[in-house]
Amino acid sequence: MENSGGITASLAGRYASALYELANEQGQVATVEGDFERLADALRESADFGALVRNPQIGRDEAARAVAAVGQVLGVSPLTGNFLGVLAGNRRLASLADVARAFAAIAAAARNEVTAEVTSAHPLDDAQVTALTEKLAARAGKSVKLRTSVDPEILGGLVVKIGSQMIDSSIRTRLNSLAQAMKG
Repeated sequence: MENSGGITASLAGRYASALYELANEQGQVATVEGDFERLADALRESADFGALVRNPQIGRDEAARAVAAVGQVLGVSPLTGNFLGVLAGNRRLASLADVARAFAAIAAAARNEVTAEVTSAHPLDDAQVTALTEKLAARAGKSVKLRTSVDPEILGGLVVKIGSQMIDSSIRTRLNSLAQAMKG
């Protein structure tokens, strides 16, 4: 499997790449992705868990026991649980969020998939999501996974981000452009 040099050049990328290879061999890529999503949610929602992974004063053994307990509560797979133990043992728990992002990027690249972040003023219905997914897939030449969010501040239209590319067709941006043009 070929990985982007930018991902695997980083510390988190090397850990993610090694884990991807193991997960792929065992047919557990989707399972590990789900585990990382739950862990990322836990990091966002629990200040205590975030403090645990970032605290350099916690010893390796204590950190390993703590993340094993968190993993058990979250129901992560044995492969992900063992990986968390490796991160704790190597004092790399602070890189957990970066490893999760790198793993998701590697898995998406292997599936020839890109993620599009779509912001709309109002929630999109299923038909709109389907039509948008098809149009973005045709444009990108890859399958597209949509992440949608709602921001009433954009007033209408859509803001779509695919990788480093952004398509901003929001009414707010159009009004700002018009205001700038009128200033002369």
